[in-house]
Amino acid sequence: MTEDTPPPPPRKLSRDARRRQLIEATISVIATRGFARTTLTEVAKVAGLSHGLVNFHFQTKELLLSETLKYLSDEYHENWQKAVQAAGADPSAQLNAMIRADFTPHLCTSERLSAWCAFWGETQGRPLYQQECGPNDLAYITKLETLCAALLPPGRDAARIARVIRLTSEGVWMDIVTQAAPYPRLEGLQTVLCAAAAFFPDHFAADVTPQPPPAPSQ
Repeated sequence: MTEDTPPPPPRKLSRDARRRQLIEATISVIATRGFARTTLTEVAKVAGLSHGLVNFHFQTKELLLSETLKYLSDEYHENWQKAVQAAGADPSAQLNAMIRADFTPHLCTSERLSAWCAFWGETQGRPLYQQECGPNDLAYITKLETLCAALLPPGRDAARIARVIRLTSEGVWMDIVTQAAPYPRLEGLQTVLCAAAAFFPDHFAADVTPQPPPAPSQ
């Protein structure tokens, strides 16, 4: 083995690392097979592990789906909170950061968006969704409404405007998943920024179309 050769993956993972591996495999299976057709056997196959090992960590499909949804919810929650914290104290910068956080490359993937849509659309999964995502969703909505209220003149309905921005972002996620020829992630971000610009023209540019890079000098 040379110095440039990466070390082989460990043959044994910690309990938390193995559970993350299985949850990531579950996300892949949900994305390709749907909520109802996801099985422990298929998850084991995608993870390259035995069915027995999946059973060891997640005794039932229901527990595996619950842990997967919690994993996605906590991942999303942590991502936007870090983005807001990094944006500083300005409400406009924080709102911009919240919107952009929805299109972070490692979160805004076809697999993750498909998994989210599967949980949203499955009737039997709605109680599970409320159980695992309710508190995180409330924190997101509360923060979004607070930022909108800080940027709006008195008398404007911050809750409804925040809802429009949130539903635009969720709708773009759904659009990316369901379109036969989905548009790029950055186009989705620009769409949501257009919605924000309609309500906050002093804080978001009306024309948010990405500009082409300058031509290289000769």
